[in-house]
Amino acid sequence: MRVTESLSELSARLREIAQSLRAGELEPDATVAAIEECARLAGEASAQVDQRARAALEPLPDLPGQLPLPAA
Repeated sequence: MRVTESLSELSARLREIAQSLRAGELEPDATVAAIEECARLAGEASAQVDQRARAALEPLPDLPGQLPLPAA
């Protein structure tokens, strides 16, 4: 499964926030906001991956004029 540009951007943003948290550059309120942003971004990334995985597993619709394959 290919990584989309959107997922790459989410990943980059998560890395930036994590780096700021590790560096201790943020005030307590900003730290809480950064953690909440990480949770939101992680949820968004998870939803995108789940959507792509489900789409890959769903059978294609029957197209007009196609005959079903015989059972093995």
